[in-house]
Amino acid sequence: MRTLGVGIVGLHHLHPVEYLPHFRAIPETQVRAIAEADAELRDRVCGATQIAPCAEADELLRREDIDLVVVFLPHADCPDFVERAAAAGKHIVVEKPMAATSAGIRRMLRAAAAAGVRLSTPYCWRYHPVSRHIRQMLADGVVGQVVALEGRCAAGSPQRYLANGISPWLLSRERAGGGPLHNLGVHWIDLFRWLLADEVDAVTGMVSHAQHHLEIEDNSFAVLRFRGGATAVLDISYSVPDAYPAGRDLFIGIRGTQGTISWSPAWGGTADEVCVCSGRPEAQDAPVRTLRLASRAVPGYGGVSGLAYLREIVEDLGAGRPWRVTGEDGLRALMVVEAVYEAAATGRTVKVPAD
Repeated sequence: MRTLGVGIVGLHHLHPVEYLPHFRAIPETQVRAIAEADAELRDRVCGATQIAPCAEADELLRREDIDLVVVFLPHADCPDFVERAAAAGKHIVVEKPMAATSAGIRRMLRAAAAAGVRLSTPYCWRYHPVSRHIRQMLADGVVGQVVALEGRCAAGSPQRYLANGISPWLLSRERAGGGPLHNLGVHWIDLFRWLLADEVDAVTGMVSHAQHHLEIEDNSFAVLRFRGGATAVLDISYSVPDAYPAGRDLFIGIRGTQGTISWSPAWGGTADEVCVCSGRPEAQDAPVRTLRLASRAVPGYGGVSGLAYLREIVEDLGAGRPWRVTGEDGLRALMVVEAVYEAAATGRTVKVPAD
């Protein structure tokens, strides 16, 4: 496979620089240009990395040595750029949740289909070694039929987005699309969809602005009903204090007809413990197990999970295989978020559109 030329678009985000170690670790890729209108930020990052700077995103798109663009623009700006990138024949990865609205993602999907290019978003939790182990346990029936799931992601104060002026747009409902449910909750929504191989049918929920008094919510709570009958509860927030260990409170719980799985992911760490309780006959002598899984330490966003996602993207592109995480996955997750916001505003249960 020839070297895949990569372009990074947008630096006013917490993650773009964290992706660079992953591309350096994938020998088939080379980051050849970074586009950012902020001259001071652009010069600082490009000077430190020796990557070619572009003052405008369209300048990057005109480069014939760029095959794949990775987009970190404000969510509301992503659809316009993706349409131009697709027309330029570039394959595209858009940082989740891809857009401020599901209508914006639909525009991206139409543009990618019309141009015959690929579109994805980095739902890296699918690639966590523990996630893959849990998915196999579910397939093996270790806990029976899944009937309930719980997902918690309590991150730090949104004031971190104001630090050094990097991404204050994330506090704007118009530019970001929403708060923690929109920006972080999509990860757990996508993970549950993937674990169950099922779609959300209806939701209810509530949001709160009481902690930080911003136009985006700071705490969000949702109940999701899947088509297959399972129910999931989400608790997603910008709520933990700065002193909280690793700055995150993460939890995944799964209950089935014959057992449970509990996992508190080690944010930024490499050692995870999973508690599995099974009532199946073959587990009667040892119904409770604690599994310890040690991941390889990898620098970059999401550690080994982020690297595994990007490596698969590159390998599948070279082999002519479809991408496993698609723009449609991004659309399904954001449609659920929008339904929760509607439920919170109306006090009603809201159906999630089928397409």
